[in-house]
Amino acid sequence: METKKKGTTAVVTEGSAQAALRRGPARELTPEEERVMRMRLGAAPPRGTPLERSAEGLSDLEIEVLSYEIEAYMKWREREHAGAAATAPARAPAPAAPSRAKEKIIRALRKKGL
Repeated sequence: METKKKGTTAVVTEGSAQAALRRGPARELTPEEERVMRMRLGAAPPRGTPLERSAEGLSDLEIEVLSYEIEAYMKWREREHAGAAATAPARAPAPAAPSRAKEKIIRALRKKGL
């Protein structure tokens, strides 16, 4: 972590604090202090960190929160699939309805037995 020294005190810059929080959990901070620092600095938790459950043990509230999570996940998946479909190569156009000339040729060939 970068520090700027001013006399006998060291000042940690905001950028270095964000970088340190992005690297992993802060060892010197309690979980609550770390959460506050992340919120203030806008530093996301590391990718492997499990998400916190705010309604554990409260059955009705927990079920409601889980239903919101499931709904959000399904919307995200739908949007992801729609984006993938939009970037996929276009399919060949469907064949047009047979023309009168084509139908006439097919009938003539059937009469001949071909």
